[in-house]
Amino acid sequence: MRIIFSRKGFDSAAGGGPSPIVAGRPLSLPIPDSKGLSPVTYGDLGLGEHVAKASRGKLGAGDACHHDPMFCADGTAILGQCHAAQGHLVKQGVSEGDVFVFFGLFDGEGEGRHHRIFAYLTIEQRIDLVTCDEATRARYRALGQPHAFGLHSANDMLYIGRGAAAQSAPAGLRLTAPGEKPSQWIVPNWLHRTGLSCHEAAWRWGEEGRLQAVSRGQEFVAHVGDDGEPRAWLDRVLAAITAA
Repeated sequence: MRIIFSRKGFDSAAGGGPSPIVAGRPLSLPIPDSKGLSPVTYGDLGLGEHVAKASRGKLGAGDACHHDPMFCADGTAILGQCHAAQGHLVKQGVSEGDVFVFFGLFDGEGEGRHHRIFAYLTIEQRIDLVTCDEATRARYRALGQPHAFGLHSANDMLYIGRGAAAQSAPAGLRLTAPGEKPSQWIVPNWLHRTGLSCHEAAWRWGEEGRLQAVSRGQEFVAHVGDDGEPRAWLDRVLAAITAA
């Protein structure tokens, strides 16, 4: 099994600032639509005021957004990926049974800017949008999935499975060490043992579970196999995400 730490949502480069924590809930703001393909606006998602504040007025309710990943009412989660990030997932062998753990940059409620886990997706199905039939694309267009409105690259892929977004912001889902810059993480000890793609340099790993996360990139893969320690950690993370 693989656990994929997947960077998503607003940050300084995409959107202009962190996503907010509102009434105790991490509210991941979708990045702006840069392809001119998505008809979904921030206003459609009820995020107009939040995105205007986070972007310092550069974006508003009428702007189109890249609503991805998506979390449907029936408990299904959908992620679209393409370009180099999708190539990295293929190279790492990511497939059915692996789990995306989504994290992003957040601020609010006395927390300061920090990275935190806010959602997950357990892969049950992959759909190649380049080769699938039009009826399949139409089904995901009807849901508002941005990758289904037009190909973003020659390797456009959907990952589909059970998933959810957190309704609270417990300390156990925070990655950034207290009082540190967002990229200074505290991670479980097993992660150094299994390794994390894009973080091979020895200097990134410190004592007491410290990791200096890379500032760029979206998908970081840990090959955990049948190791019980990371699987137990993942169970705790998913329980925290799905807690009421």
